[in-house]
Amino acid sequence: MSANEVLARFRAEVGEAATRARRAAGEIGERNAKLRERTRDLARQARERSVEPGAQATSLDVREAATGFRGDRGLPVEQTPDAAELTAPQAPAPVETASSATLGSAAVAGPSGQLPRVGDDDEDFSQSRILY
Repeated sequence: MSANEVLARFRAEVGEAATRARRAAGEIGERNAKLRERTRDLARQARERSVEPGAQATSLDVREAATGFRGDRGLPVEQTPDAAELTAPQAPAPVETASSATLGSAAVAGPSGQLPRVGDDDEDFSQSRILY
């Protein structure tokens, strides 16, 4: 075999290896993009607490390993609620009832941020609400 033939064969093998590497990198890139999208969706569901009750949760050791991995590399770690909190049935929203308080009946803090003193002394109105 001549040197030219050996060199041509070597170049062909290198070209094929580079093509396989590009194809593999493209497939991995697609897979990572799908994984990132799925992770974004799961994080959004966790923030919105739209996870269905009884859903399968990621185990604590896996969550801790992922948090450690991201923290060690200086990546942001989003704080999400615990799995038990996410999958627990939500309590009904509190119902607002009519208040018996009338406007202006409660003491209001003045410009200094202090509430008026409560006392029987009618003569000292310096901290009274009327001055604000």
